[in-house]
Amino acid sequence: MKDFDIKQFRYDGSKSLKIKKQPTKVDDFYDDKDEYEDLLSDHASGIDKLQEKMYAHNRYGLLVIFQAMDAAGKDSTIQHVFTGTNPVGIKGYSFKRPTDQELRHDWLWRGWRELPERGTIGIFNRSYYEEVIVTKVHPEILTESQRLPENVTDDLEQLFKDRYESIRDMEKFLHRNGFPIVKFYLHVSKEEQADRLIDRIDEADKNWKFEEGDVKEREFWDDYQKAYEDAINETATENTPWYVIPADDKKNMRLLVGKILVEVLKKLPISEEKPDVDRFVALQKLVPIIRAQ
Repeated sequence: MKDFDIKQFRYDGSKSLKIKKQPTKVDDFYDDKDEYEDLLSDHASGIDKLQEKMYAHNRYGLLVIFQAMDAAGKDSTIQHVFTGTNPVGIKGYSFKRPTDQELRHDWLWRGWRELPERGTIGIFNRSYYEEVIVTKVHPEILTESQRLPENVTDDLEQLFKDRYESIRDMEKFLHRNGFPIVKFYLHVSKEEQADRLIDRIDEADKNWKFEEGDVKEREFWDDYQKAYEDAINETATENTPWYVIPADDKKNMRLLVGKILVEVLKKLPISEEKPDVDRFVALQKLVPIIRAQ
């Protein structure tokens, strides 16, 4: 893989994100298909081995959040990057339209409910960030669906300030308690999204991916871009950074995400489990018993 610095894609609050200035495509990190597949396999294997160590250590859990516009490639990125990871060590959750039960709770409830356990990697395909993105683009959701007290929705600017603060508090709490968070925004261009949506229409086996509402939501493209920019700038910190990943090329996107996850996992202060010599010796005495049975 060609050398590059992942810091160029990292936002930790030390600088302001201008989303229109962020690339949606970069030069390839691989020379050909074979190299791409080798690199992706190396990353997947690295994640699996590091997750196994995290599972054995049983002190940390990792939360990985994927946010993006429709057709940016969240599902395929998750599928490819985590291929080979022991299913026992990962937990995925896809945030759809809130259910009636979820609407009866506060807006962070389903996020808390689906958090990973120690030793595991939790994957959020979309997340509680929808509550400062979709609701900001469509504020009528707040008054028509979310059953919030009227005095809360009277001042929407304050409402979103409070929600950003709640997210920062939640993520700070999780980090302090051994649950670091890595957040990816897969940054796809409007033109590339159009091509992918059309592919979903033109290819019968992809029709299931297409939702008619995606076409309507493209009318709010600029509003969504501003909502993402605000959310990232308001919640990016040194301990809970965002990574803005160029998403027009899916192969580059997967390699970037895989490399970042490997580096994040490597930084966890996980000690190697030392073999218990006495237990090893004691267990050897059971070998002839097992053989004789």
